[in-house]
Amino acid sequence: MDTLDISDTIRIPMSEIGMTAVRSQGAGGQNVNKVATAIHLRFDVQNSTAIPDRIKLRLQSISDHRITDDGVIIIKSQAHRSQDRNRQAALSRLTELLRGALREPKRRIKTKPSKKAKQKRLEQKSRRGVLKRTRQKVSED
Repeated sequence: MDTLDISDTIRIPMSEIGMTAVRSQGAGGQNVNKVATAIHLRFDVQNSTAIPDRIKLRLQSISDHRITDDGVIIIKSQAHRSQDRNRQAALSRLTELLRGALREPKRRIKTKPSKKAKQKRLEQKSRRGVLKRTRQKVSED
């Protein structure tokens, strides 16, 4: 596998994705201090030739803790006990993040309440006011 397929038009060369094996955190038995099974994936979006500029801008606007201010995506995968499965998990999370940035956000259509809704709100408001007035103390003049 020499490319990571994001969509029909976007294919990221594996040479642009940096992966290093590190030791996993937490409990793991005898292997935990010997074998580096966790994967740190680094992908520099800003310097990538495979990602279009519009997607780079959209990724910058996303507030995701995995994306640094410099535009580098950092993903750590340590859920599995084998290095290969963690590598596949990290790549699939990168693919998911980039596919999410491909989707065009829906534009919000401004709406306003109907005439009947306004009328109903005002009627409820006046009914509530009447109810509160009936609860007041009666003056003894």
